[in-house]
Amino acid sequence: MTDCGCDKARRDLEEYLRNEVCKTQHSDIAEHLENCPECRDEALVARTLTDVVARACKESAPEELRDQVLAKLRAVQATH
Repeated sequence: MTDCGCDKARRDLEEYLRNEVCKTQHSDIAEHLENCPECRDEALVARTLTDVVARACKESAPEELRDQVLAKLRAVQATH
């Protein structure tokens, strides 16, 4: 393993967090993150943001709100 450096770690960070890089790249980026506080902080922010967005996408709107939105969409469609 070799430290890939900040430029490569930051460029491939999203793919790394989604496990979309090969094992060698994954190991190199992981090693870099262990030794670079700035990139580690950036990875933590990216991971936290990804987790928050994923949780938000799993939540459902209240049934009443859903019904209101659908009713408005149908009304707009009926006028066009």
